[in-house]
Amino acid sequence: MPVTPLNVALVGYGFVGKVFHAPLVAHTPGLRLHTVVSGDAAKVRADFPDVRVRVGPEAAFNDDAVDLVVLASPNRTHAPLALAAIAAGRHVVVDKPFTVTLAEAQAVVAAADRAGRLVSVFQNRRWDTEFLTLRKLIDDGALGGIVELHSHFDRFRPQVPDRWRERPGPGAGLWFDLGPHLVDQALQLFGMPDAVQADLAQMREDARVDDWFQVTLRWPRRRVVLHASTLVAANGLRFAAHGTGGSWIKHGLDPQEDRLRAGIAPGSTGWDHDPLPGELVRADGETLRRETTASVPGDYRDYYAGIRDAIVGGTPPPVTPRQALEVMRVLEAARESAARGTVIDLAHTPRPAAGPASG
Repeated sequence: MPVTPLNVALVGYGFVGKVFHAPLVAHTPGLRLHTVVSGDAAKVRADFPDVRVRVGPEAAFNDDAVDLVVLASPNRTHAPLALAAIAAGRHVVVDKPFTVTLAEAQAVVAAADRAGRLVSVFQNRRWDTEFLTLRKLIDDGALGGIVELHSHFDRFRPQVPDRWRERPGPGAGLWFDLGPHLVDQALQLFGMPDAVQADLAQMREDARVDDWFQVTLRWPRRRVVLHASTLVAANGLRFAAHGTGGSWIKHGLDPQEDRLRAGIAPGSTGWDHDPLPGELVRADGETLRRETTASVPGDYRDYYAGIRDAIVGGTPPPVTPRQALEVMRVLEAARESAARGTVIDLAHTPRPAAGPASG
């Protein structure tokens, strides 16, 4: 761990910047929240009175005291801001989705590789308690070979809010909001699928962008169904995993987001406690045996600790550029599948290129 903390400039202090990135950076040893780019200085200083507040990102990018730039800005700005920060010599973390097109993502990775700078995507859901628990069950062989996984991220938000995510434009809609989380988790478990079939829809009366999706990732002997809706009031399903050795059912989302929303400091007592454990069902002869599974603790700060170690010690970042590009590839394939009403083959198309230092 460095003696002198790395200085972080956060671009954007809306919901994502304020609730997720700022407190996680501030509570990760070895990092210091140095600068926030925001048009609302009072809002920032109410939470962090000692940070510098800049109106525009250029001043933060060109500040030689800044080591790392974190982009929590609207999706369409991710690529141009990342390119500008890299050109100024900064390491960069981009909130998901990486960019709004695979071509943009490839351009950012290539620029970072040429400059010798780190670029990574914030995939905090790798540190969800329920995902870590599922991964452990799979790694331990508790479910046998997984043949079917249902991964849900449902909410009940019947009113369409007036915000950029709900207006037509690059990177808007539910698929580019929640899809990156679910795709990244699936790729972490099983690698790239052979094919993608997607259905994106507008279910709310006033919806202008997709607010519902069901995307199936295909392997020869496995299907993973990714689902999210804004009109699910009574179904808390998070995972349903079915394998040759049994099933695991989990309801309820990881509680870290709710705790961040409530202003609870990361790492506080009970931070990683999940009050809704999953249920493992396995055959014992002709009898089904049910048992409650202990949750594997999760901590979103582990992502930023990995970024710190990558910058200081040269270890691979927790989300590598290649992994980020592969998520973008699936996101684009799903969008194409929904638009054309067909299955998109990935097994016989080239993987996105990543530079020699990209991992």
